[in-house]
Amino acid sequence: MDTKYLDIIKAPVITEKSSNEQAKGKYTFRVDPKANKTEIKHAIEKIFNVKVVSISTLNEKPKKKRVGRYTGLTNRSKKAIVTLAEGESIDIG
Repeated sequence: MDTKYLDIIKAPVITEKSSNEQAKGKYTFRVDPKANKTEIKHAIEKIFNVKVVSISTLNEKPKKKRVGRYTGLTNRSKKAIVTLAEGESIDIG
């Protein structure tokens, strides 16, 4: 497996909402902010050996955070919601 694909897909997003969507064949991943939908699709197909039907992406803007008297911003990030073909699944567990 090429490390290029592992650089695109950072981590799965495991929340209550994303867990409910997995029953419908939709999986959520945190991805590289510079990656486009085509790169994400190829990475998911190569890493997990599944067929991807569609991808929705969303950019998360940095949030203001404060630690003591210092203020700053969190890192920007990007999420991808991947819909798999009927009968396909990914074991995130």
